[in-house]
Amino acid sequence: MFQQLFVTFIRETMFNRRRSQIIRMCASTLAVFVMLALNVQARPANMSALKDKHPSSKEDNEILPPDHLNGVKMEMDGHLNKDFHQEVFLGKEMEEFEEDSEPRRNRKKLIEIFTKVDINKDRSVSAKEMQRWIMEKTEEHFQEAVRENKLSFRAVDPDQDGHVTWDEYRVKFLASKGFNEKEVAEKIKNNEELKVDEETQEVLESLKDRWFQADNPPADQLLNEEEFLSFLHPEHSKGMLRYMVKEIVRDLDQDGDGKLTLAEFISLPMGTVENQQAQDIDDDWVRERKKEFEEVIDSNHDTIVTMEELEEYMDPMNEYNALNEAKQMIAVADENQNHNLELEEILKYSEYFTGSKLMDYARNVHEEF
Repeated sequence: MFQQLFVTFIRETMFNRRRSQIIRMCASTLAVFVMLALNVQARPANMSALKDKHPSSKEDNEILPPDHLNGVKMEMDGHLNKDFHQEVFLGKEMEEFEEDSEPRRNRKKLIEIFTKVDINKDRSVSAKEMQRWIMEKTEEHFQEAVRENKLSFRAVDPDQDGHVTWDEYRVKFLASKGFNEKEVAEKIKNNEELKVDEETQEVLESLKDRWFQADNPPADQLLNEEEFLSFLHPEHSKGMLRYMVKEIVRDLDQDGDGKLTLAEFISLPMGTVENQQAQDIDDDWVRERKKEFEEVIDSNHDTIVTMEELEEYMDPMNEYNALNEAKQMIAVADENQNHNLELEEILKYSEYFTGSKLMDYARNVHEEF
């Protein structure tokens, strides 16, 4: 009898333990499924907003044109730069305003910035003062690109002769992709065929086209340090900026007339929206692009955007654009409608200017100021 009870007890214990394991496994599986479902987002292909703007290995990526250009309104794939306002307001101080940083420290830093923008010290920021500040911050991004370019150019100019051939760059590029540098260099030297995958070949062809566009006349197929800067950062050259605009228009222009209609500018790629969250994201994306097209890019409001209009819009050193941007930034926070920006207003709308929301923004404002 005792033996039978003992066996029954063991069986029930094992059954309960196994049932608990199954329940835990089901719960874990369900949790993973829910997380995956929530992360499903229908979005335009190559969405720059979701791209990693800081590659994990800078050494491997320093010779590649960056996906993101600081202080430029549009990404290289034609998407709007979601961080543009913060970039032209904070300049190189962007990293100091992180989401997890201490709010009081951020508030003090924002007050310091306000005092710098307020040149005439009347405790308000005018559009002209903001314009000057935007141009200054944009120049900071330019200088940072120049400093980084010196290191990048040194990496692709091993013989230090002051210029780089396409073949020299191609060797370094393929080496950064995991190919054996010596073997690639030898094959190129002997005009042997390079066996690369289709995706790498497409990237190489795109880079080659861009390389020759950056080669200023008289074309010699060599890039010096200044030309290499334009190759990596097209915003530094009128010619390369125009090339970038042409590439964007080519990708968006559906009827091939070299211009963009609103429908072309806001069109979504092929695909289905799989849930309401994804639909909301697409709706926001379309709404933002529509507003930018109608109110900013289409400067003569004829419902058509030409390459000239898009080039003017994307030129980071265009002072007229900087003034318009200054007016737009002030309008967002100008609660008293005096066309200026007061300290209380900029602190209240800190998330727009810095990407970081301040709690109790008005606490001790006047004392700290």
